[in-house]
Amino acid sequence: MIITKGITKAYGGTVVVDDVSIALPTRGITSIIGPNGAGKSTMLSIISRLLGMDAGTVTVDGMDVTKTPGDVLARRLSILRQDNHMSARLTVADLVAFGRYPYSKGRLTVEDKRHIDEAIAYLNLEDLRGRFLDELSGGQRQRAFVAMVLCQDTDYVLLDEPLNNLDMKHAMGMMKLMRRAANELGKTVVLVLHDINFASWYSDYIVAMKDGKVVNHGSTEDIINPDALRAIYDMNINVHEIGGQRISLFYD
Repeated sequence: MIITKGITKAYGGTVVVDDVSIALPTRGITSIIGPNGAGKSTMLSIISRLLGMDAGTVTVDGMDVTKTPGDVLARRLSILRQDNHMSARLTVADLVAFGRYPYSKGRLTVEDKRHIDEAIAYLNLEDLRGRFLDELSGGQRQRAFVAMVLCQDTDYVLLDEPLNNLDMKHAMGMMKLMRRAANELGKTVVLVLHDINFASWYSDYIVAMKDGKVVNHGSTEDIINPDALRAIYDMNINVHEIGGQRISLFYD
């Protein structure tokens, strides 16, 4: 389980994560939603140790992320950031192989190569494995980076806006892949999402942030309802149930 206690981060006089304490459920999909500037990506970066905090603690299965050796933490938790750019000219297979670095330290074993092949197949990238990243569309690159994260084979997979650059078809495909990873591989997937309907349709648990604080958290039914959404987004949002799923309509 990921547990935060009192985590706080400020830039100058602006507090972007404000005394957040929360326990994220193990297994399944947890989506973090909220308006721009709510602190969602910053909190995810703090959890993964990509960003230091001014106060508080984060533990992953009891391991303090600030004190755990990097290679140990990297075998338990992986993250895909928003700015997932590579300056080196790499093929898809080269990129995915980076996910094995915590295990291989650059010397790939037969086991590492098996994980690489499985991750490439999982993201339907077999036809692209020899292509260079700068030859791919934005959506294809995004899938390649997700394959790298899955290749790391961690219990916890953190993805910061993984639907960036994806059209509707591939965004839906990405969420289905995350659902499969949770159901079939037993992963704990934590996503930052802007699309509340994807969060509603695919999540087991939703955390809502606003102004650096967690303002609500719980099941889809707890969060995807007009009163809760109004408190998060300061607007009226109608919610309808279709096929047992809650869909939000926010067009006026």
